[in-house]
Amino acid sequence: MHFVNQSHNYDHPWSHVVIGMWHKYPNPKCTHVVSIDVLDRSVDPKTGIIRTERVLGCKQKAPKWIVKLFGGSEDAFVREISFIDPRTQNATITSENLSLSQFATCLEQIRYSPSSTPGRTVFLQTAEIQARMTLWRSAADGLERWMAQRFEQNAHLGKMAFTDVLRRLWEERERMQAVAA
Repeated sequence: MHFVNQSHNYDHPWSHVVIGMWHKYPNPKCTHVVSIDVLDRSVDPKTGIIRTERVLGCKQKAPKWIVKLFGGSEDAFVREISFIDPRTQNATITSENLSLSQFATCLEQIRYSPSSTPGRTVFLQTAEIQARMTLWRSAADGLERWMAQRFEQNAHLGKMAFTDVLRRLWEERERMQAVAA
């Protein structure tokens, strides 16, 4: 089993970051994400929490030994469930691979919350990557290592892409305020 943990502080308020979440894809820095389908979105009338369930379609090349051993293609799908709580200003996102999940799982959890520094947002990300093959431990270890490396590469690209999205949204907001003034 491999674990990946990351944190980052965005120089944007929580509300801006949450709006940016919905504008992250499509993105030229994350070309591996090729589709996003919203399966369900609801608001809890008692708590005001917004729940969204999506499926992300990705294209990523896997090493030849993985394709030969486990089959599959470069098409992969990820299920994502997010909860946005405007009262507590917490946004949590959980995602898990659907493709090849009989062989390995990647369970990712993300949390956005206000920083103690006004106007900033804390981003926490964890991923648990586990191969489900006890028979071939060396193959399982190799698969986990590859998945962890790919996860870290995509997380880095995702952070750069999201920073661009937030910058673009902020610039658009400032342009609109200037026009309205």
